[in-house]
Amino acid sequence: MKSTAVLPTAPPAPAPPPSDIVITTEQLTKRYGDTAAVDHLDLTIRRGEVFGLLGPNGAGKTTTILMLLGLTAPSDGTVLVDGLDPTRDALAVKARVGYLPDEVGFYDDLTARQNLRYTAALNRLTPADGEERITGLLADVGLSDEADRPVSTYSRGMRQRLGLADALVKRPSILVLDEPTVNIDPDGVRELLLLVERLRTEQGVTILLSSHLLHQVEQVCDRIGVFVGGRLVACGTIDELAGDLDDRWIFAIGTTGLADAHATLRGVPDVSAVSRRDGRWQVTATRDVRDEMVSAVLAAGGNLTHLTREGADLDAIYHRWFRGADGDRTRRR
Repeated sequence: MKSTAVLPTAPPAPAPPPSDIVITTEQLTKRYGDTAAVDHLDLTIRRGEVFGLLGPNGAGKTTTILMLLGLTAPSDGTVLVDGLDPTRDALAVKARVGYLPDEVGFYDDLTARQNLRYTAALNRLTPADGEERITGLLADVGLSDEADRPVSTYSRGMRQRLGLADALVKRPSILVLDEPTVNIDPDGVRELLLLVERLRTEQGVTILLSSHLLHQVEQVCDRIGVFVGGRLVACGTIDELAGDLDDRWIFAIGTTGLADAHATLRGVPDVSAVSRRDGRWQVTATRDVRDEMVSAVLAAGGNLTHLTREGADLDAIYHRWFRGADGDRTRRR
């Protein structure tokens, strides 16, 4: 009887990452000699969110980005982008990721439109598809009127906006922006942040935005990671990051039509102090009492003209962590 050889069973393929996770790192580390530019980074970014990587210049943000893109190899740890290892699958990762570095390079003797045509050709877009895409992107970044000028005549801010258009030519599912608003005028910043919001809400693009500008990160990011000295020292929503701040429940409130606004506000449960400052009432509480304050003011026949939460904005959160670091201020990229 003829025997049949039994072939060894191939090991099972690794399970794909959860569909809602697009970037993950575990103990990701990059050393230059004895200096750890990125120190044991554990990070998860969800599909379709805008994640802000916040920290001073030299905190390790750019080094992290370079490892995510496969442009520099980690010294230790792992990183996956859309389930791919950027070091081993660099081309596949680049096909999914659009990248705007803090210093953008173009062919200066070509026009903006010609530079984008070159990028479209590299990404194998047909001429017709490329032209349609380029025209729309130039409008999105506010360069339609300057599209046929040589890039050598562009300001730094215009080059940044062209860089964003260049990163979007291939319709990436992930967009990495490294200090995207540097040297852009206020109108340009506003347009760029609105574009980031549209990319997330209308196209589901996952966006990693690295910046040291707190108010811009606060405007558009769903979650924030605070980088200090190569380490991710805090990560979460602003409310989550503010969770252990001592002064996180302070409110500024403006009212009209109340006979005794102080007594009305002081009577709200869990309000511990009410004082007058800069023409408004400052209310300190042991929890979030915004809904109760609004109800109390309206029930007393008054009107609410202003209500903001103080003491737990991104500025307070960031500076708490930065001041609380171990004092290492070595510049890292």
